[in-house]
Amino acid sequence: MKFVSTRGQTEPVGFSEAVAIGLAPDGGLFLPEKLPNLAAHLPQWEPLGYADLAFEFLRLFATDIEPATLRGIVQKTYGTFGLADTLAPLRKLDDKLHVLELFHGPTLAFKDFALQLLGNLYGHQCAQRGQGINVLGATSGDTGAAAIHGLLGKPRTAIFILYPEGRISALQERQMTCTGAANVHAIALDGSFDDAQRVLKEIFGDSEYAAKHRLSAVNSVNIARVLGQCVYYLSAWLRLPAADRGSVEFVVPTGNFGNVFAGWLLHRMGMPARGFKVATNRNDILHRLFNTAEYRSEAVQPSLAPSMDIQVASNFERFLYYALDENPTRVRPVMAQIKATGAYRFDVLNKATFSASRATDEEISGVIRRVYGQHRYIVDPHTACAFKELNPARTSVVLATAHPAKFPDAIRAATGQTPAHPALEALKARAIVKHRLPADAAAIKAFIAQHAV
Repeated sequence: MKFVSTRGQTEPVGFSEAVAIGLAPDGGLFLPEKLPNLAAHLPQWEPLGYADLAFEFLRLFATDIEPATLRGIVQKTYGTFGLADTLAPLRKLDDKLHVLELFHGPTLAFKDFALQLLGNLYGHQCAQRGQGINVLGATSGDTGAAAIHGLLGKPRTAIFILYPEGRISALQERQMTCTGAANVHAIALDGSFDDAQRVLKEIFGDSEYAAKHRLSAVNSVNIARVLGQCVYYLSAWLRLPAADRGSVEFVVPTGNFGNVFAGWLLHRMGMPARGFKVATNRNDILHRLFNTAEYRSEAVQPSLAPSMDIQVASNFERFLYYALDENPTRVRPVMAQIKATGAYRFDVLNKATFSASRATDEEISGVIRRVYGQHRYIVDPHTACAFKELNPARTSVVLATAHPAKFPDAIRAATGQTPAHPALEALKARAIVKHRLPADAAAIKAFIAQHAV
């Protein structure tokens, strides 16, 4: 299978090359040249465990990796998770409400599902090519920790993670800065996540520099991230009662649009579902988009759900590509206008199966308290956004994106409970190692050049 850029000015590449590059040289994002139809596969996949399901799904895309090798990569990936039977348990809270728990991986966040996979794909590529790779990412919280853990100590790799100083939780920062691994470089920037993401895109825009230092993007712009996340939607859908599968609504906390796009892409491949609800915090650009058809970025406001403190949803370009009939010549001017003005009004959103909601900090606290009172179930602040507006008459699957122990202060304030996890407690005794740099591409490039493998 070949992968094409949303902007159409990069030659199609195979899966391994798309993963290694991350961001297409023309500034676009890679997508499969043609999506497979999953209808015939779904009945055959129903009895499979998670790792086997992931292998069968991914082999449709990773056609340039030998099946036995791919199976080994997948088995290694999901052998790191805390639950042996169901890696992503579907917990039933009432007759119509289910929670898909995606926080049982090594860093207790949904991003482990894709980033453990990506780390092992990078390791395979380094071994195959006999050369190193330098991985660059920006994080608003969980991506950085999951990406770092996926590459922790791997030979011929270095990872550089940009994050906004003072705008992620203390435990999220410790997960990135207390590893003790020589190949990990946590870089705290002055500014917001959007500033970090801007710097990242500027660095990758220098194709000569990116090639010289063998840079690869670990953010959700990497197609392996999206495909890896598709699997847990598929796993949840196959475990629902057959009568509910076509009418289910997935309710997804999201800031960068990658998590919910993975589910929608799977739906486009033939997995029936009623739709997808985008749950945002006070940084509600996606809520405003799906309610007004206008994409308009505003200043980022710190919130109780810091991983969603984003105003530039980079994965929206992938959805736009399909909404514009897979025509990159239509995508390019739209993205140029968004870059120049921060805004664009669309007339294509009627093709979507999306709805949206938003939650203020006060509402997040109230939802955490209500869910605990009704179900004796504790949700983290991001997952709480998804509980804000649920239809009790509709089958809903809420994606629980992080373990509540990562946000103890918010949970304690709302419920009086203090969730904990042994892996997080162990971090508190370790020294923090981070590099404080300005949100400036030249400064970051100099740092990478000094520490690259």
